[in-house]
Amino acid sequence: MIKILIADDHLLIRQGLRLILETEPDLELIGEAADGKEALNLCKKLKPDVVLMDLRMPNMDGLTAIEELRVEQPEIAVVILTTFNEDELMFRGLHAGARGYLLKDTDRSTLFDTIRAAARGETLLKPEIMARVLSQTGRSKSETTMPFNLTDRELEVLNFVARGERSKEIAATLGISERTVKAHLANVYEKLGVDSRAAAIAVAAQRGMFKKQ
Repeated sequence: MIKILIADDHLLIRQGLRLILETEPDLELIGEAADGKEALNLCKKLKPDVVLMDLRMPNMDGLTAIEELRVEQPEIAVVILTTFNEDELMFRGLHAGARGYLLKDTDRSTLFDTIRAAARGETLLKPEIMARVLSQTGRSKSETTMPFNLTDRELEVLNFVARGERSKEIAATLGISERTVKAHLANVYEKLGVDSRAAAIAVAAQRGMFKKQ
């Protein structure tokens, strides 16, 4: 059972999500928050697996809540669910540690798949979101010159991650163990100064580190 907490300042949104989540036997809504501060307090009490986080809320916005949650309870996965289709917010959210970025008009199956991926510790970004991330590749000359000293294998693994491949799939393609893939990813995270796949993708794209397809 995946325990979920919703953070959104609109009651109708929370009620609608509750009805949607109740249709899936493996998803359990355990709490609702109307702002980021309340979300942090409930996370301490309820220990959810996944938080569906809006970005713009009163008292404390979603981005601030994500950043604080990453420090205080990094084991809790965050999926951004927002009405704001803005690249800057998307990059800031992913860099802050969110494992998914969804708009509120997303379909049910995508919502469920993203929640389940986040609970597994994986990142699942819709193709159009990933395309927007990758389209930022090399936009800032000052950033692209920043050295991160990734090895060829680490960069290869990172490129597979950016295509949405799971560790098991990457291992099979490269002919290495899944444990080795995870070790490469851990090195990538440390070198990029991040702690999630989504954040690594966002940083690498902004630095022009992905191969042009």
